[in-house]
Amino acid sequence: MNKSPRPTEDGRGGLSRRTLFAGASTVGVLAAAAAVVSRAPAEAEPVAQPKAPPAKGGGYTLSEHVKRYYQTTRV
Repeated sequence: MNKSPRPTEDGRGGLSRRTLFAGASTVGVLAAAAAVVSRAPAEAEPVAQPKAPPAKGGGYTLSEHVKRYYQTTRV
């Protein structure tokens, strides 16, 4: 849809109040987004080091996420 500025009742063309408020709100949203983006964390969170595998093989450990899974499968 191509919207061209239409003359108002008094014959003037140009900026309507609706266009003015839409532009102002767009500028406000862009300023808020720029403020949020500029607050990027300076340091990345440390990555958890994986545990060494057991000497006798196996490797299964009952971790927290496994415990949560078992709790969700209980009837």
